Amino acid sequence: FYYSQGKGNDSRTERTGALGCVGWTIVILSGMFVVLLFPLTIWFCFRIVQEYERAVIFRLGRITDRRPKGPGIFFILPCTDSFVKVDLRTVSFDIPPQEILTKDSVTISVDGVVYFRVSDPIASVANVSNADFSTRLLAQTTLRNVLGTKNLAEVLSDREGIAHSMQSNLDEATDHWGIKVERVEIKDVKLPHQLQRAMAAEAEAAREARAKVIAAEGEMNASRALKEASLVIAESPSALQLRYLQTLNTIAAEKNSTIIFPLPMDVLSHFMRK
Repeated sequence: FYYSQGKGNDSRTERTGALGCVGWTIVILSGMFVVLLFPLTIWFCFRIVQEYERAVIFRLGRITDRRPKGPGIFFILPCTDSFVKVDLRTVSFDIPPQEILTKDSVTISVDGVVYFRVSDPIASVANVSNADFSTRLLAQTTLRNVLGTKNLAEVLSDREGIAHSMQSNLDEATDHWGIKVERVEIKDVKLPHQLQRAMAAEAEAAREARAKVIAAEGEMNASRALKEASLVIAESPSALQLRYLQTLNTIAAEKNSTIIFPLPMDVLSHFMRK
């Protein structure tokens, strides 16, 4: 059997004359057997598949039609025909945690989940022995290959891009198997405990450095404000007296048992002249 979407006419012609004389003889005898024992053989000739299933029929070991049968009821010949049910629903599976060495030589453990479905029942039966199991194994190796080209920072920050790259690679590899990979997600990235402590110390040091820079900028802004305030006070002597009274009011509110009264300098200068 040769299956190819681009060569549908050739494959259809090959299947039409593939049975040969012996094959057609056996098929005719099987049909006569069905007709002679019709009340009994009806239970062996009709099969039913669900709405989400398709049946790939083999006649003497060869696929009989280019399109799968179903959903609903269909007819087969006993003794010569056999069929395989294919589920078209979306299937999800977890990728087991994989120990991966990143591009910057960091060992991490990554797991994920893959969603796929059968898009071509005939190819999923004829081109691969177990499409589900093969897709699971391919997902594990693809996860290793994709993450092996990424740095640790890229793995932690660009999960969506990694998932999209894995989906493209898986979909391209499984297209010949009749599998459509719909979605890939990275579930968890586990780091060694020593690396976690080192990253936490690095983050704490970075936060402390930013805090010191912010405090220094605040001191600089405060000194500039004090300079501008001193220039304003120097232009008006009465402003300095008002500042004294404001300071006195603040001290009296907090330490009311002790009162400090600043004596204005112009009063002292008046007594000194006398």
